[in-house]
Amino acid sequence: MKKIVIAAVAGICAISVWAGSEAAYPAAWKTFTAVNTPLMEAGGALPGCDADVSSLPKVYQETVATYCAVKEGGPGAVEILVSPSALATYKARNGTFQDGDTLILHLKELQVLFVTSYKDHKPLYGVYDETGKDVASAEGSGLHPNDCRTCHTGYEAFGINGQMGTLK
Repeated sequence: MKKIVIAAVAGICAISVWAGSEAAYPAAWKTFTAVNTPLMEAGGALPGCDADVSSLPKVYQETVATYCAVKEGGPGAVEILVSPSALATYKARNGTFQDGDTLILHLKELQVLFVTSYKDHKPLYGVYDETGKDVASAEGSGLHPNDCRTCHTGYEAFGINGQMGTLK
């Protein structure tokens, strides 16, 4: 009996490590509003993997490293998309999102959506291709919800409740 319980617990742990996205795929993502951010004003692309980002804040260095792990050379063109229900909160830059509100970092060249949605006013993360296939993978890959959480909560000076680019 002990062996069965141990095997069951190990199986549950393995499933949680390899589990997919926490946030639901936003099927209506193409109707979301593209917002203007300093990133968009700087050309709408993250720096390439060969860019010297050592003078930038650590959060930007980590972001470039994460996305370079996803695609050699870097992800290229990106856009920030906000669900209509979240637009006013997004613009307020205070992180007080309602359940269901959704923000997306769209890696256009990779055709991947990094999704942040809210439940109980807390951010959940997911990674999907444009067709809705869950492409979240192992932790540490840059495509796992915990990888998203690490940056979104680890740099408090640059984010509030999952909304990055918000200086306190």
